[in-house]
Amino acid sequence: MLLFRWLVFFLLLSAGVSFAFYATTGQARFKRWGIIVLKWTLLAAAGFFLVLVLERIA
Repeated sequence: MLLFRWLVFFLLLSAGVSFAFYATTGQARFKRWGIIVLKWTLLAAAGFFLVLVLERIA
Protein backbone atom coordinates (compact mmCIF):
# COMPACT_ATOMS: atom_id res chain seq x y z
CA MET A 1 0.00 0.00 0.00
CA LEU A 2 2.82 2.39 0.89
CA LEU A 3 4.59 1.57 -2.37
CA PHE A 4 1.44 2.38 -4.34
CA ARG A 5 1.07 5.73 -2.57
CA TRP A 6 4.65 6.71 -3.36
CA LEU A 7 4.28 5.59 -6.96
CA VAL A 8 1.13 7.68 -7.45
CA PHE A 9 2.79 10.64 -5.72
CA PHE A 10 5.82 10.53 -8.01
CA LEU A 11 3.71 10.08 -11.14
CA LEU A 12 1.55 13.07 -10.21
CA LEU A 13 4.69 15.03 -9.43
CA SER A 14 6.15 14.18 -12.85
CA ALA A 15 2.93 15.29 -14.54
CA GLY A 16 3.10 18.57 -12.60
CA VAL A 17 6.73 19.08 -13.61
CA SER A 18 5.79 18.43 -17.24
CA PHE A 19 3.04 21.06 -17.05
CA ALA A 20 5.48 23.50 -15.43
CA PHE A 21 7.93 22.89 -18.29
CA TYR A 22 5.11 23.51 -20.75
CA ALA A 23 4.18 26.76 -19.01
CA THR A 24 7.81 27.87 -19.05
CA THR A 25 8.85 26.83 -22.56
CA GLY A 26 5.56 26.67 -24.45
CA GLN A 27 6.57 23.39 -26.11
CA ALA A 28 3.54 21.20 -26.73
CA ARG A 29 5.44 17.95 -26.14
CA PHE A 30 5.62 18.68 -22.40
CA LYS A 31 1.87 19.29 -22.26
CA ARG A 32 1.17 16.08 -24.17
CA TRP A 33 3.49 14.05 -21.91
CA GLY A 34 1.90 15.55 -18.77
CA ILE A 35 -1.61 14.68 -19.97
CA ILE A 36 -0.59 11.12 -20.82
CA VAL A 37 1.06 10.54 -17.44
CA LEU A 38 -1.86 12.13 -15.59
CA LYS A 39 -4.44 10.09 -17.51
CA TRP A 40 -2.78 6.73 -16.86
CA THR A 41 -2.06 7.59 -13.24
CA LEU A 42 -5.70 8.43 -12.58
CA LEU A 43 -6.91 5.31 -14.41
CA ALA A 44 -4.55 3.08 -12.40
CA ALA A 45 -5.61 4.74 -9.14
CA ALA A 46 -9.29 4.32 -10.01
CA GLY A 47 -8.71 0.63 -10.77
CA PHE A 48 -6.82 0.15 -7.52
CA PHE A 49 -9.56 1.76 -5.44
CA LEU A 50 -12.23 -0.19 -7.32
CA VAL A 51 -10.49 -3.40 -6.28
CA LEU A 52 -10.38 -2.18 -2.66
CA VAL A 53 -14.11 -1.38 -2.72
CA LEU A 54 -15.01 -4.72 -4.29
CA GLU A 55 -12.88 -6.49 -1.71
CA ARG A 56 -14.71 -4.68 1.07
CA ILE A 57 -18.13 -5.62 -0.36
CA ALA A 58 -17.33 -9.32 -0.84
